[in-house]
Amino acid sequence: MKTLIINAPAKINLCLHVLGRRPDGYHELAMAMQRIDLFDRLEISLEGGQGIEVFCDGLDLDDGENIVAGAARAFLVAADIDRNISIQIHKNIPVAAGLGGGSSDAAAVLSGLNSLCGDPLSGAQLLAIAKNLGADVPFFLFERPAWATGTGTSLEALPPLPDVYYLLLNPGFSVSTAWVYQSLQLTKGGKLANLPGFSVTTLPELLGVLHNDLEQVTASRYPEIGEMKDFLLKNGALGTLMSGSGASVFGVFSDLKTTIAAKDALSSILPWKAFVVRPV
Repeated sequence: MKTLIINAPAKINLCLHVLGRRPDGYHELAMAMQRIDLFDRLEISLEGGQGIEVFCDGLDLDDGENIVAGAARAFLVAADIDRNISIQIHKNIPVAAGLGGGSSDAAAVLSGLNSLCGDPLSGAQLLAIAKNLGADVPFFLFERPAWATGTGTSLEALPPLPDVYYLLLNPGFSVSTAWVYQSLQLTKGGKLANLPGFSVTTLPELLGVLHNDLEQVTASRYPEIGEMKDFLLKNGALGTLMSGSGASVFGVFSDLKTTIAAKDALSSILPWKAFVVRPV
């Protein structure tokens, strides 16, 4: 039996613009995405026989439905390999929280299985599989800050981003991405950034691009979004934003001391999870 332990990072959206609805029902997006050092840990084991098993503490996973099992199955088909795969996920990234945890886990399975099997697939082949699994999966294979367009699967590397600290807050409940997009009223909001003009190398420039077209939709139903943003701003954050479709919110800080002080200021009566994180 071969086993590989791999860390799968979360992501945040520094900006998220919804440009319109496509004929296929999906939305045309323009986003700046960055990985952060909040990780799920995956133990991927390869044995003789056939079958795919996925285990995750605290979650009931249906192997026929979850994205991780789908990634393993798609890899075996593409590589023309018959093996038994067992995957144990140790979750640290909140679920359905706008942080891409499931997509990151799926990308980790693709790259991990490829390594365990002697790299039978090229990076381009893995990327093609990832695009069929979910919009964020290719980004996690990309392994660098990216400007994402289309449905989020067309990626271009961003210039080096400012070295900042983030305080990430999660209210402890999940948000349906499908519901958010179904509820979205397409209006022009925020100054649209684009890759040629995306010169974000300083902290003021980073603060200037923070925008999420989905935030108003989620916040209209979940007032905790506004409450978390207010808390962060009152405790030293220089800017705040909801990540993805929510419900996680992050604050941008210039130094570690202020970031930790803001985390420590959380009242024990507030049922929010808090993570001090850095870009990776």
